[in-house]
Amino acid sequence: MARKTTASDVARLAGVSASTVDRVLNNRGGVTEAREKAVLAAARQLGLDRALNQRAARTLRIAVMTQPPSNPFHAAIQRGFEQANRSYPQFNMQFRLHHIDPARGGQTARRITGLAANHDGIVIVSAYDADIAAALSVFTEAGKPVITLATDMPGLESHRYIGPDNYSAGRLAGTLMGRFLGREGGAVMAIAGMFNMVGQQERVSGFQAVLRERHPACHMEAVQESLEQGERAGELVYQALRRNPSLRGVYNASAGAQPVVEALKALGRQDVVFITHELTPEYRSLLKAGLIDAIIDQDPVQEVRTAVETLGAHFGRAEQPPASLITPVHIHLIENC
Repeated sequence: MARKTTASDVARLAGVSASTVDRVLNNRGGVTEAREKAVLAAARQLGLDRALNQRAARTLRIAVMTQPPSNPFHAAIQRGFEQANRSYPQFNMQFRLHHIDPARGGQTARRITGLAANHDGIVIVSAYDADIAAALSVFTEAGKPVITLATDMPGLESHRYIGPDNYSAGRLAGTLMGRFLGREGGAVMAIAGMFNMVGQQERVSGFQAVLRERHPACHMEAVQESLEQGERAGELVYQALRRNPSLRGVYNASAGAQPVVEALKALGRQDVVFITHELTPEYRSLLKAGLIDAIIDQDPVQEVRTAVETLGAHFGRAEQPPASLITPVHIHLIENC
């Protein structure tokens, strides 16, 4: 009969004292992060079941930086992390929400620097900014995890990107546009929220690439920037159609589906193919009404879950990280909305 694993066995494998093992396994606190991780890893390796799902003693403070919830996608991210505070008690991680202005990179960078001293990690949804990337390096250089969510931050080392393959998502949008417009093709326009939002830049690039490669009858009339302002997206579409009534397709890679729909209605242009992202309740209603032709959804709930589990693994509080950090996207049409 196999001998039962003891705390002394765990202590020997982890290279710590028996009292340290006792403090970790019985949730007494007073143990450094490195030793806690070593004890939990040793306990798992030796099959000491009671260590696997316990609540870790030290509360980890994770900053989450995202735009205010007036943007539907960022509202979903916020709800996801608020739920995560209740759904992962074994990780004992406290997610603290901080709203940022996408147009004020310097201000965001200063806030990141201020958060580094009293936070164990950071999750950020942000446009690229050199000052922000430099500020995030304060976390990475201290060995603290940095996760860029939904859109990446080029030039930042030792971080993890979690989210969709945005270039492929843009190619999906281009493929749908080409199929909807058919052999006749026609002029189309694309709207990015911000050109320095890497994920949206990649979406628009993928969209353009697939039209060039597979649907040459479709040609880009314009690529414009809404500055993440929904009303501006609607105005851009309205003005584009006034300038060129033969415009046949609109691809909006960011927020503003309702204003775009209102612009199309105002001009009596329900014949224009409209493709966008994120399946919010409001957008679902527009899709069901036939006012949006297709929505590509990146599933923010899955992104948050992947981020939380990645952090759990980083701190030794989960057995293993998620199988993939690239999250899937889903195509929604009127038939499956």
